Amino acid sequence: MSNQTKIRCRAIIVDNGELLVVKHVVGDFYALPGGHIEHTEDPITCIQREIYEELGIELKNPTLSQIHTFTDSNNVHNIEFFFTIDNNQDYRDLNLEECSHSHELAEVRWLSPDSDKKILPTTVWERFKSNSINNTEVEFI
Repeated sequence: MSNQTKIRCRAIIVDNGELLVVKHVVGDFYALPGGHIEHTEDPITCIQREIYEELGIELKNPTLSQIHTFTDSNNVHNIEFFFTIDNNQDYRDLNLEECSHSHELAEVRWLSPDSDKKILPTTVWERFKSNSINNTEVEFI
């Protein structure tokens, strides 16, 4: 039995009806950009740092939208904080060569709601597809 907990922060970046997703070098699925919180770091600082490291753009006005908790196949408790932002359009013209952590990403792409790609977590993907990502109150998924 594991007593380990992992905490991550991710950004929900939507522009022109498309969702920005990343595919990491490890794994065969797409996810929202972001990553693990560092020791003594708060979630806002984490999401700002992670997005800048991966995508090279400072996000504006991160707002907590969803909190996702689950236990993975290794019995590790995972907590993910999902943030919406104000400057979604700024991520259209990414130059990943200048990003300090772009080597962790195999692909960055925009997906429309009718895409058949596997996006994790599926609950966030389903909310995006039905245009029901909530920006006014925090959802627990």
